[in-house]
Formats: sequence, structure tokens, C-alpha cells
Amino acid sequence: MRKIPKKRFLDVAGMILRNKMAKEAIYPFYCSFKLTRRCNFTCSFCNCWHVKNKWTDMPTEDVKAVLDNLARSSVIVCSFEGGDPLVRDDILELLKYQYEKPWYLLFTTSERDMQQRYPMAEYGKYIDFLHISIDEGHKNLDMYDELEEYTKWGSIVTVQIVVTKNDIGALEQKIKRCQDAGVKAVVMCAVHLKNTKDHLPDLWSMSRVGMEMKRKYPGVIISPDGYFDRITWDHGCDSSSIIVDADGFLWYPCRVLEEKTINLIDSDLMTYLESDDARERRGRMAACDIQCAWYQYYATQSFVNPRELLSAWMPYYRDLLNKGKQPVFAAPAMRPVDPQAMIHAQILQETAMKGISSLDGLVELPTMESPGR
Repeated sequence: MRKIPKKRFLDVAGMILRNKMAKEAIYPFYCSFKLTRRCNFTCSFCNCWHVKNKWTDMPTEDVKAVLDNLARSSVIVCSFEGGDPLVRDDILELLKYQYEKPWYLLFTTSERDMQQRYPMAEYGKYIDFLHISIDEGHKNLDMYDELEEYTKWGSIVTVQIVVTKNDIGALEQKIKRCQDAGVKAVVMCAVHLKNTKDHLPDLWSMSRVGMEMKRKYPGVIISPDGYFDRITWDHGCDSSSIIVDADGFLWYPCRVLEEKTINLIDSDLMTYLESDDARERRGRMAACDIQCAWYQYYATQSFVNPRELLSAWMPYYRDLLNKGKQPVFAAPAMRPVDPQAMIHAQILQETAMKGISSLDGLVELPTMESPGR
């Protein structure tokens, strides 16, 4: 994990406080940046690929301009998404460029044969959290067999599981496989978008099963309790996260309402967020009665809400204590000869399997120096 200046955390904390005082999420902390609409999958719950054959990606310099804009904002977690960002020819250049920004990078892909087709070990030097979409919708369940390989690339690996109305019952098997491989899982609903089939699962069933899996497999599922709770509310989302489309335009207040505003290539994000237009759009979002269950709009606030911090960050505590390295989920195969070593190995294994049960062992976020380039 990269080294972020302490001043950056203080600045973000100040913006969280300003949001609390204003009683609305003026300043976002998470940004989903769609680098392309192109993708090698045709998931029925996604509408990106509908234009993939006639889509032209933004020039590299325009993408960098958007990244500069986001770096001046309150965003502290930036997510490279698509389509699939791996299909961009300039992806390594963009990964290196964003690495100098004051945030953590989450990178989402569903590409097959990554270890053969892409220099993932090199890419991994600039990725903090690697999310790999594996589910029935992507028709790539065989990729669960390769999870151990993915952990060798240097990033904290998470399997992104999009749950449809037809496969809630298959969730536990996937979570168990993630636990065995020593990776995390983010569980989310298949949102019903325009020009897609309606795969949205029953939200009460999703809430119940999600919380049950979190209790049964602590430390594996990073979806916070608040997400599984809020999807059953009449209104559970907010604008503490944003989406930037592959043309540089900002979807605001959310993606579901299908409304774009400014282009971040040449318009300042923070200035817009404080404008009357942005305020009016947030008001409409607060009055929206669509239970879309879009993960980032329902989950992000859990990571900045003091009452939900423990639930939201618990899966990461062990990794932070391990200096951002991939966790080890099993004790050594050979029995330690020294009794103290044996006890230590048992503690490591139980901590990995069960998570940290109290706040006593928590430490300040550790960091690692940037890789040599």
C-alpha cells in the first residue's frame, strides 16, 4: 500500500465533518472512474458493453486531466473500472500516473487468463486493492480455481460477487472458496439498469443472507453491515461517492437517474459540488424512492460514519497490521518444535480465520514506500 501524507487524512477528516454539519454528503470520498466502455464480457445486468464496438476511449492526456481534478478533491479512494480497464493500451502509464496521487487505488477487472495476457505483477505495484469480478453473470466461475495465483501480484485481492435473484443460494460456496484462498469478497446486488434485464434480488433475502455470511465468515466479506441494512430501507443511499463516465462526464447525483453534469477534463469538481445545481440534485437524490441497492451509494457512508467504522473496516484490520500484505489463512504445514512458536502460529491462524474481536490491537494505518520505477 502506498504512502499517503498525514495532511491528506486531516483534510479528508475536515470534509467529513463539514458533511456532518451540513447534514448532506457534499464532498465524496470514493470515485468510480470508468476508463472505458469496452469489455470482453456481455453480462446481462450491465449496459457498458452495448456500445463497446463503436466506443472510442478518451485520450491518455484527457484521462490524466480527470485524475488531476479528482486528486484536488475530497476523493481518497479512486476505483479504475469499465467496461474493463485492462483493455486500454495505456493502462500501465495511467497506473503509474495515478500512483502519485493522494489516494488508494481500487482496480476492478473480470478478464480471463490475466497471468498469461497481462504483466499483472508489474501492474500490481501500482494497485492497492485488486477486485476481480467472478460470478454467474460473468460466466467465469472457473476463475475461482486460480485465486491463489492472483494473490502473488502484490495487491490485496478481493473477489467481487454480483448477486442476482437466481443465485443467492450459491453465495456461501463462493465465500468459503475466498476464505480458503486467503482473499476477500465484496458482495453486491445486481442493479437493474436501463437496457438490461432485471436481476435485482429480493432485498430482504439479500440482507438476511449477507449478514449471515458475515457472521459465519468474519474477516472475508468487506461489504459493511450498513450496506445489507440500508438496501431494505425506503431510502438508504447518499452522494458520498461519485461515478465519472468513460467520456469524462460526471454522473450526478447518481448513475441510476441517468443524468450527466460537468466534464471533469476541464471543469473543477469541488467548485461544482458547492454549486446550487449540485445542491438541488442532492436534494432530488434524498427524495428518491428507487431501491436500486447500488453498492457504492449504499455502502460508502459506512466507512466514514463513526457508528459503523468497526463493521466497515474490520476485514482490513488484519491486512493493515500485516503492512498491506496478502493475509495468510493457514498455519505452517510443519508442526513448530518450539511451544511458543506453536502458540504463535495458532494465534495467527485464528486471527486470520475469525478476524480481530476487539479494538485493543488496532494501530494507525501503516504504509509502504512507493516501488522503484
